[in-house]
Formats: sequence, structure tokens, C-alpha cells
Amino acid sequence: MITQEDIESIRYKSDIEEYNSKFNEDGTPVNALAAYSQWAEGLVLTKGYTRLLENILGLVGETGEVAEKLKKSLRDGATFDNDGVKKELGDILYYLAVTANCIGSNLQEIAEINMEKLNSRKERGVLQGSGDNR
Repeated sequence: MITQEDIESIRYKSDIEEYNSKFNEDGTPVNALAAYSQWAEGLVLTKGYTRLLENILGLVGETGEVAEKLKKSLRDGATFDNDGVKKELGDILYYLAVTANCIGSNLQEIAEINMEKLNSRKERGVLQGSGDNR
């Protein structure tokens, strides 16, 4: 079980602030994922264990809202709500960013870890299948 002390020992990586000083010629951040993570951090209202719980429950809840839109389109024979799903995906992105921040990471690092994992699975021919460590 994660304790309050565990949560308080995890600090948001302040080193992503360096990304804000690096911009492309068009003015966009060189590292938009880390910049988004930092921006999202400014919106967080809770702290400690409560924050971790809120972030993870928010992530699950917003993911459920995407699934709900699909269910309604299947059940009602309605057109899939692309615009509504985009908004919910934005909420998922926010909760993903602040959850990553809460554990001392950011979206850029999470994306890099995921790309490394999936590239390894692709190279080994195990994209399909089950189990975390394939």
C-alpha cells in the first residue's frame, strides 16, 4: 500500500522547466509533451495521497466517458461523436500528465518509455499476446 510518506517523497521533476526555454522557429516548444506536463501541473488542486487518488480516478473516469460515447453510438445507432471524444481525450491527457508528474515523471518520459517498450516488442515479434513482460 502506498503511504502518505511515499507520496510526499515523490516530487514533481522541476527539470522539465528547461523545456520552456527551448522553442522551434515557429514558436512551438521543442518538447511539447514536457511543456504540457508543466502547464498541467499549474492546475492541480490537491496534494499528497489525495492527489494521487484523484489523478488516477480522473484518468479512469475520463477513459470511461470515451467508452460511454462509443456505447451510445452502438446502442442508439447514432453517429460516433468525434468532437466529444476529442474533448474527453484532452481530459485523459491532463490526468495522464498530472499522474506522471505526481510520480516524478512527465509526458515526454512516459512517451519515450512506451516507444522503447513497443519497439522492442515489435522487433521481437510479440506485439500481440498477453502479459506485461513479453
